[in-house]
Amino acid sequence: MPVSAARKIAFELLRRVEVEGAYASDVLHAELGATVKPADAALATELTLGVLRWRRLLDFLIERQLKKPLARLDLPVALALRMGLYQLRFLERVPARAAVNESVELVKRAKKSSAATLVNAVLRRLADDAGQPAEELVPAGLTRAGRLGILHSHPTWMVERWLSRFGEAQTIRLLIANNRAPRLSCAVHEPDRREEIFSRLEKDGLHIEPGQLLRSAFAVSSGSPVRTEPFRKGWISIQDEASQTIPLLLDVHAGDHVLDLCAAPGGKTAPLLRAAGEKGLVVAADRHKHRLRAMRDQFGRLGLHNVRLLELDATQALPFSERFQRILVDAPCSGTGTLARHPEIRWRFEVRQLAELHRLQAAMLTSAAGQLAPGGRLVYSTCSIEPEENEAVVAEVLAGDRTLRRVSSSEAARSLVSHLVEGAAPAEFFDGDGQFSTAPGEILADGFFAGILTRDS
Repeated sequence: MPVSAARKIAFELLRRVEVEGAYASDVLHAELGATVKPADAALATELTLGVLRWRRLLDFLIERQLKKPLARLDLPVALALRMGLYQLRFLERVPARAAVNESVELVKRAKKSSAATLVNAVLRRLADDAGQPAEELVPAGLTRAGRLGILHSHPTWMVERWLSRFGEAQTIRLLIANNRAPRLSCAVHEPDRREEIFSRLEKDGLHIEPGQLLRSAFAVSSGSPVRTEPFRKGWISIQDEASQTIPLLLDVHAGDHVLDLCAAPGGKTAPLLRAAGEKGLVVAADRHKHRLRAMRDQFGRLGLHNVRLLELDATQALPFSERFQRILVDAPCSGTGTLARHPEIRWRFEVRQLAELHRLQAAMLTSAAGQLAPGGRLVYSTCSIEPEENEAVVAEVLAGDRTLRRVSSSEAARSLVSHLVEGAAPAEFFDGDGQFSTAPGEILADGFFAGILTRDS
């Protein structure tokens, strides 16, 4: 029996995520080019990300039939079982026969024919109870975090942390949001041509929805933006709406000297370049040379050339003789605010890593703060929702430099007013210390944090 192109692609991509440590979004982007039919691309994406999001629940249900840990099976067998069960449980339009038979064929194609009978038998049993709610299958006696971890497919330690900080209702909203396909948000780079751009996108079969926060943002619910003329010509980019908000908090003006540390892949650098203009100076730095090369290609598509790219380690003393009026530190982080978009993170990240990330982030923020001009503004941001990476980093650096202070919440909110859609209230995204945050489950965007600092004149 032949295997569909979509299932072959998903099977290989899941293997690469497991074996190579690849990120699903990267390999999907690389593999789903123009030669792949849109229907196959859609199913391959659904299978890849769906299996990664629901892996813990899938493994729990499979192991009930296996009577042994899934980890004891060869990886191709485990992947075939996960893919088959995901289709049986979550994809109503896929016939059970196709889900079972093509999973068996995938195992054979992976040269694990000896396991074909096992895969066939296990999936057929799972098909019989695919309609039974998972809540009825989880054993009694588990902790609340353990039960929620299985039902919503997150590590128990992660659920425990969120229950203690957010309470049960907000944690459940967060878990549900992490298992939904994220909104495909884009940015318009030429607001005066907004209607023309939207018209062209709709002619290409895209369905356009307005942004929730920003007038420059929009969402796409069907079609592929990257296959359109507006994308090729640099009129739009794909970028989460919360991510689009971060550079606006810097409040860059024409002629400003701006430093963007950890700048790759450049999505936040581009609006800084436009705001600073030809008379400004924007230095975009990253420690990885290949990421800087990719940024240059991205800026070429966008028609942006007034940028200086620099390879450096932002945890060390910075090699600048002058100070900058605006600095962005978009720090490497756990990414726990992006679990819907990058579901593999939840299975790779361990709580012990937070301490090391905190040290790295505090070193970067300390180095950056040393280059901030009096009266300037610095934004420290992450796509994490963990306090060790956010509030605790800002507090530590402030404690070590008494000339730094937080920008007030009212002053920070004013930076966004002119960019917001009608009816949006900027104050609801800032705490009493002027720190900005978004939370999946509360808004259709990733979870971001930003601490906004200034240096007294």
